[in-house]
Amino acid sequence: MLDAILDAEAPTHSFASGWRAGVDLASMDNGAGDQYAIVFDPAGVFLYGFDHECDVTPWREEPRAHWPGLLDGLPASLAHYATTPEFQFDGFFDATVCVWREAGAPAWECGPVEFADDESDGAGWLFGLLTEGSPEAYVGYAQDYYGRPVDLDAVRAVLSGDPLARRTVTALSATANFEALTPRAGALGYRVQDEPGRGLEDHGRGRSVRGPVGG
Repeated sequence: MLDAILDAEAPTHSFASGWRAGVDLASMDNGAGDQYAIVFDPAGVFLYGFDHECDVTPWREEPRAHWPGLLDGLPASLAHYATTPEFQFDGFFDATVCVWREAGAPAWECGPVEFADDESDGAGWLFGLLTEGSPEAYVGYAQDYYGRPVDLDAVRAVLSGDPLARRTVTALSATANFEALTPRAGALGYRVQDEPGRGLEDHGRGRSVRGPVGG
């Protein structure tokens, strides 16, 4: 939701409820060749990332090849995602990190990959914003990415799930179109507070629009 406000034309982070029947998809594409996808399937969660400049990129050799062990042990219930067309580039699953967690499993799993001390798969920075998860972390990311100040209180309001208010949107982007954001907010599960002049402190009042899932 924050990305949609800051850059409605090309948000870096996206969420698609019902990407497949009963399956949701969270994704990131920074436009510079790096990306990740997290698939939420009733069978479990499939997660992969691609850092195009890291040591273990499949492009390190020709023909392209995954780092040894990357997909070893991937369960049959989730293995088909490695061949999903949306995750292919020229018929190849470009990935430098891949982890999964079957429904009911006690922990995340990955293949038996091994790296030297000076080698990296890019996971640390690809998923750093998600693992930290704080408003301050997002502000730091957004200010660096968009090259301008980003209002911390407005970020807190969105991340806490407060109804999306005009003043919140304006605090984040003076050029954002509130009406155009309304259906996107509804799809992501955000209530929309569309009464002019209401502030960040006015929670739970105003017209509500809620989509199928939280964003």
